[in-house]
Formats: sequence, C-alpha cells, structure tokens
Amino acid sequence: MKILFLCTGNTCRSPMAEAIMKSECEKQGLPLEASSCGIAAFGGDTASENAIAVMAEKGIDISSHRSRPFSLYMAEEYDRFVVMTESHKSALMQFIAEERITVLGGSVADPYGGDLDAYRACRDEIYEGIKELLKVKIFPMNEDDVFSVAEIEEECFSEPWSEDGIKSELHNEAARFYTAKISGCTVGYMGMHIVLDECYIANIAVKTAFRRKGIAQALLACAEETAKIEGCAFISLEVRVSNTPAIRLYEKRGYISQGERKNFYRNPAENALIMTKFLSEEK
Repeated sequence: MKILFLCTGNTCRSPMAEAIMKSECEKQGLPLEASSCGIAAFGGDTASENAIAVMAEKGIDISSHRSRPFSLYMAEEYDRFVVMTESHKSALMQFIAEERITVLGGSVADPYGGDLDAYRACRDEIYEGIKELLKVKIFPMNEDDVFSVAEIEEECFSEPWSEDGIKSELHNEAARFYTAKISGCTVGYMGMHIVLDECYIANIAVKTAFRRKGIAQALLACAEETAKIEGCAFISLEVRVSNTPAIRLYEKRGYISQGERKNFYRNPAENALIMTKFLSEEK
C-alpha cells in the first residue's frame, strides 16, 4: 500500500512526514510505502536546513531529499493521500475523491521561516499524527469498502465472496460488517449475522502482510462488543481444524470448542471446528 504525503513546497513538512512514516513502519514491520510531493513545489529543491537538522536529532537523514510537484498520474499510483491542512485537501479534491484524503493530525502549520524550535514543534506534531495514522481503527463497512473487502477475500479464501455478495450484506438487516484500517487503508474485515439473541461470525480475514499486528484481535473485540450491546447470549464461528494460529487466538479470547462440522470447507476439503464464546452466564 502506497501513501503520499503532500504539503505546499515539499521541503519541510511532507519530507519530514515521509521520513517519519518510513521509520515507524520499519520499526513496526508494516508493509506501507511512503513518498511525498508538494502541491506548489518546484522540482529538485533540497529539504530546508532546519528540517534536515531537526530530523537528524532523531537519527533520520533527509539530506538527500529532492522536492517534486504533484502530478495527476499520482492519483492512480497511490492508495492514500495525507495532507497537512484543509486548504491542501481542498486543492487535492479537484483530482481525488475526498474519502482517499486525510488531514494529518487535524492540521500541521508550515514552519517555513521559523527557527529550530518551530521546526522541532512541527516535527513532533507530525510524529504524533503518524502514530495516530498507524493505529488499527475499526469502522462499519460501507459501499466504498466493498472492492477492498473483495480483494481481501480473494487473497485469503479459496472460495471468496463476490463483490455483489459482499455489497448485498449492506442491505441485510441481520448483517454487521466491519473493516480494519491503518492509515485509511483497509487491511482486514469481519462480517457477522445477528438473529434474535444469537451471533454468528461469517468471515474474519486480514491481509497476509498485516497479520500478527493485533488486527484480527481488534476485529474480534469489535464483534464481541457489538454482540453484547445487541443482547446476544453467545457469539459463534467456524474455523478450519488445521488453522492452529486462529484457534489459539479464539481460545485466548475465551472461545471453546463445541464440536465439528464434517467437510465444511472445500478446496481443500476439511472439517470445521465450531467455537463459541458465551456472553452470559447461561449456556
């Protein structure tokens, strides 16, 4: 997944943001690519001296950075666009849908012309904004998410749901579908159905490159909280008997085995283990 940071001249804020994002993704093992440009940049300018200096204080070298202007081809090349101010967002919305744009930290003021303290404050504000960007966030699925969820289905399952099948769940009164996002990019999803006081998880999937990052756990926590709020007595799911990592995760969250479904899965054929978590004292 590719993220583009944008400011005005691509010599202060966006190169710092690009470098910080790369550093944080490396630390966390996140497969996100970061680049930067400027909405009104001249090509080939170096980062400002103060930006280079305050990044060096954090052990990050941006002295080789060269500015580049925003170009229309970037609208197709990048998955997510992170801007510094609402005015940058307004300018970018002429070419890119609003839902693909995020304003970093609410807004990051331009330190241009300021002293080192001004640049340090800007750098630290960018750090906080990027930490927030990299948090796993859970949202109800909407129509804009359908394509991304279908891609995850294709990657994770031998018999994936179609886009039409996923989209139809948006109009199913019993369905509760959620997406997990990092930096605005969909990295996992979970779908469940609630009938009376019973909750059944239909699917839970995380993109391969983002596994073991707590995403499945966050989705499960969301499912369980939703089921409790809606008065469910239990939440249940099926898992391949060979999927040891998933089974361990479910057991860790209090799910217990309730038997097997013979040949429940195909391609390859395999039994499903039924696992249930009781949300009330009555079983």
